[in-house]
Amino acid sequence: MTVEQEEIQIVIITGMSGAGKTVAVQSFEDLGYFCVDNLPPALIPKFVELIEGSNGKMNKVALVIDLRGRKFFDHLFEAIDSISLSLKLNYKLQILFLDAKDAKLVQRYKETRRSHPLASNGLPLEGIRLEREMLEEMKGRAQQIIDTTEMKPIQLREKIIQRFSLDEKHPFTVNMMSFGFKYGMPIDADLVFDVRFLPNPHYIDHMRPKTGLEEEVSSYVLKWTETQQFIEKLLDLLKFMLPQYKREGKSQVVIGIGCTGGKHRSVTLAEYFGNAFADEYTVHRSHRDIEKDGHK
Repeated sequence: MTVEQEEIQIVIITGMSGAGKTVAVQSFEDLGYFCVDNLPPALIPKFVELIEGSNGKMNKVALVIDLRGRKFFDHLFEAIDSISLSLKLNYKLQILFLDAKDAKLVQRYKETRRSHPLASNGLPLEGIRLEREMLEEMKGRAQQIIDTTEMKPIQLREKIIQRFSLDEKHPFTVNMMSFGFKYGMPIDADLVFDVRFLPNPHYIDHMRPKTGLEEEVSSYVLKWTETQQFIEKLLDLLKFMLPQYKREGKSQVVIGIGCTGGKHRSVTLAEYFGNAFADEYTVHRSHRDIEKDGHK
């Protein structure tokens, strides 16, 4: 049996209530993970012993931990730390934290007519703020953060499959994301680069409704000396950084490139850098805000 076959994948799914943990656990089930919902953190070490005794039959496990088990929540970090001491086989532990903006979480609670588990007075926002405070340290420990604010369930499912599928040809994935600063920073990005200093096609009337996916716009963005200098410097930086991330065991890196609206400059450069690394890594491109103004 090879080392790769013996490796045990453990994913702890946590995050804000209403951010998509139900969709997440269903997605992991589709990937063949053995899933346990609402496992009390104090029982994690016992569950790890069960994994060790399964003779390789449970080599992909996803555990959902949320505030329904808040009586045991103080034991969570201790339990996570104990895994590295108790697990005898080769393993990889990751924490997936699902987040969303407060306004979107409130909207979801109103749509489902459910009450927040921490809202003592029935107001969702009070519970959301308390929960965010309680989960702050957990979010800081997470290796994977997904912001579901603008996601439909099928998009969250696709992102989880993209990040956690073990059938990828390359184990290290580079996610190039374009976005618009006026719509907010992407909270799941590992690196963010601001390209608002470059000449903006938005101010050329016939280019305004177009996007950086179109040749006329991309050629305009790329033709400037400052663009070429930026590309040269960032390529040099990423060629140094990406192998270091891979060597440290990260399965993926999310690189955000932002301009004002997320439609022209950032899209052009996200595509450019995605193409630049496509031969060396598995590269996924996404353009978060490209259709925000109604134009495709």
